[in-house]
Amino acid sequence: MITSWANGKIKRLVQLQEKSRARNGEGIFVAEGIKMFKEAPLSVLREVYVSEGLWHQGKERLAEIEGKLAQCRERGIVVEQVSEEAFKKAADTHTPQGVLFVAAQFSHTLPEMLGKALGRHQAGGRPPLFLLLEDVQDPGNLGTMLRTGEGAGVDGVIMARGTADVYNPKTIRATMGSLYRVPFLYVDGLAETAAVLKEKNIAVYAAHLKGNQYFDEIPYKGGCAFLVGNEGSGLREETAELADAYVKIPMEGELESLNAAVAAALLLYQAAGSHRKRNGN
Repeated sequence: MITSWANGKIKRLVQLQEKSRARNGEGIFVAEGIKMFKEAPLSVLREVYVSEGLWHQGKERLAEIEGKLAQCRERGIVVEQVSEEAFKKAADTHTPQGVLFVAAQFSHTLPEMLGKALGRHQAGGRPPLFLLLEDVQDPGNLGTMLRTGEGAGVDGVIMARGTADVYNPKTIRATMGSLYRVPFLYVDGLAETAAVLKEKNIAVYAAHLKGNQYFDEIPYKGGCAFLVGNEGSGLREETAELADAYVKIPMEGELESLNAAVAAALLLYQAAGSHRKRNGN
C-alpha cells in the first residue's frame, strides 16, 4: 500500500492532474470517480489506485467496481491501495470517491469520423453532424459540449488549438463519461477541416451575432457542422467566414448571447431533430 503523499507515484499523479505538458508527454491522462472508472474501456487503462477507505469501509461502492478491478488484474494492469492522506493529495476533487486511474489518451482522425458518419448516412441513417470549436476556454464548458454532443448524436468534436484541454480534470468530470464515446480531435486551424467537410456536402454554420437567420428557421436537410467560438469574443472573423451561413439564437431581454455550451446544445439538438424527422425516427 502507498502510505505517503511524498511517494513518487503520488507526486507523478499530481503532476499529471495539473500539467497538460506532463499528460501529453506520456500520452496519458488521470481521471477519478466510480462512474468514470466503470465506463472506462479496459483497453486504455494503465494504472488504478483505490483509497484505503473505499477498500475496507465502502463495501457497497467497492462492489460496483470489484468486477472491473478483477479484469484489470487479469490484464496485468497495476491496481494499488493508497492511504486516505496520500489519495486526497493525488485526487483533484475535494471529496474523492476513492478510485483514481491513469489511462491512455485517445487517438481519432477526421477520415475515421467522416467514414463512419458518411457510411451510416449512405446506408439510410441520419446525416453527419459535427461540432467545430475555436478558443473555448472553460474546461467545464468543453466537457459539457462533449456530453451534449453525445446526446445529440454528434459524429465528432473538432477543436482548434487554443481550445481548453480535453484531458483537464474539470473537462473530464464534465463529460460524465462521454469522453470515452465521442470522437474528438485538435487541429492547428479550422480552415482545412471546414474545406474537407464542405467537399463531403456537409454544410458549415457559424454561431454569430451577425447571423441573418435564426438557428431554428433552417431546415438542416443534410449533413451539417456548427462553428462555436470563445465564450467572450466568439469566433474570429476569418474563422466565421469559413461558414456557409451565419446563424443566431433569438434573445429576449438585454442579453447579447448565451453560454457557449448552451448555445452549442441548442444548435446540435435543432439539427438532430431535423435529421430525425427526415429519417422518420
